[in-house]
Amino acid sequence: MTTTLLSVARTLDNCTVLGPGTRAVIWVQGCPLRCRGCVAAETLPFEGGTPRPVAELTEWLVGLSQVAGGVEGVTLSGGEPFSQAAALVELIDTVRARRPDFSVMAYSGFRYEALCRGDAGRRALLDRLDLLIDGPYVASKHGSLRWRGSANQRVLALSDRYAHVLTESDTSAGIELSLATDGSFAWAGVPPTSGFREGFEAHLAARGFVLHAEARREP
Repeated sequence: MTTTLLSVARTLDNCTVLGPGTRAVIWVQGCPLRCRGCVAAETLPFEGGTPRPVAELTEWLVGLSQVAGGVEGVTLSGGEPFSQAAALVELIDTVRARRPDFSVMAYSGFRYEALCRGDAGRRALLDRLDLLIDGPYVASKHGSLRWRGSANQRVLALSDRYAHVLTESDTSAGIELSLATDGSFAWAGVPPTSGFREGFEAHLAARGFVLHAEARREP
């Protein structure tokens, strides 16, 4: 029996700044784009990452959704999720077979219209999304926007579940910080100001902290 693997840069159990409600996050490894100012450049090479079986990720997501106050869905970031569309389709389907109400949001550096003209795997992933943030990150259009880095990027409701978010305040959801057991910091979110990562890393390094970026790339 063939085991489907997903190349993963990192995961996060609990996040409230990368989509509606409380969500798990998967940052995939590898992106064909090279947007200037990407805040997660370490996720761009297709080399690296950790091969994770879809079955293992399914158990992780289902477990997170079953606990009291658990996550309501997953946000797919990276890297470029649509570069691993087939594996993500399998993951979504296996999770929803057990948790039909599990929601899915994704980021992509490609425009929605281009994804619609893509191969069957990309179209299948689109069909399973509740929300899509599309378009490349453009540093000159950086703004303090909800869930995205630049004004050219769009929040697209691909199902009725989150259609209401399109009428809500379009201001930054902010970032979240966490302190690891080894004393290092991690962060997740979309920086409301350009140059955030460089300045924050320098500020912490001067005080002896190591920063792990758990932010989505700004495609």
